[in-house]
Amino acid sequence: MDYAMEEKCAGKKGAAGVATVVERMGFAPDAWQARVLGSGARQGILNCSRQCGKSTVTAVMAVERAYTQAESLTLVVSPSARQSGEFLRKAAQFARKLEVRRKGDGDNEMSMLFPNGSRIVGLPGNEETIRGFSAVSLLLVDEASRVPDDLYLAVRPMLAVSGGALWLMSTPCGKRGFFWETWDRGGPEWEKVGVTAYECERIRKEVLEKDRQALGERRFRQEYLCEFTEAEDGVFDMDVVQRAASSEFGPLKMQPGMDTVQGRIL
Repeated sequence: MDYAMEEKCAGKKGAAGVATVVERMGFAPDAWQARVLGSGARQGILNCSRQCGKSTVTAVMAVERAYTQAESLTLVVSPSARQSGEFLRKAAQFARKLEVRRKGDGDNEMSMLFPNGSRIVGLPGNEETIRGFSAVSLLLVDEASRVPDDLYLAVRPMLAVSGGALWLMSTPCGKRGFFWETWDRGGPEWEKVGVTAYECERIRKEVLEKDRQALGERRFRQEYLCEFTEAEDGVFDMDVVQRAASSEFGPLKMQPGMDTVQGRIL
């Protein structure tokens, strides 16, 4: 394995260097996946249908980064340790195509150490146990719509010094949290990629029609059409609540003689 040659090739970057390593992994990307792998974006967000390949393409991204950039650190954050572990298993499968056997880094339970000193580390969904990492080259947040905001705010500063890349990927889960806010309000600094189930050839149309009936329209639109739908038991839509909020009024003041417990004038 000539890592120096791979790094030199990757130095041409974007398309040529990435494609060389990806081809060796045996991965044939869809058009949108090829766009993600060749984008070179510092910040990206994938709003994708279930089973369309968002975790797969980011696992390829992680392995390509580790293989071509010596001593780099890639962190994978998920809502749970189990999900981070599944991501690491996918990454290990692609790494084997590059003749890299899975080996832990000796410090983290869910980790891969590459011969060039690079690491891929999976983190559990617990803010209290993830601090302490620095010089992160690539930060991946899997199932981001279900990752707590506090956890996301704890890992973002890990990129402050390194200037590494950040990618969020998920299906929607209501109009709340950093994933929805980034997709809805994120500016041009974000590479935004949306992929519905109807844009994925691997998902059969007859399966989608059966799931539409089984899941119900609201859940189907969320899981397969990438729509940020509201909970069925909500009294008001989030849009209505946000329009009702106003900063034009100051705090209410109690008048003299007002009974603060019963709200009566004494």
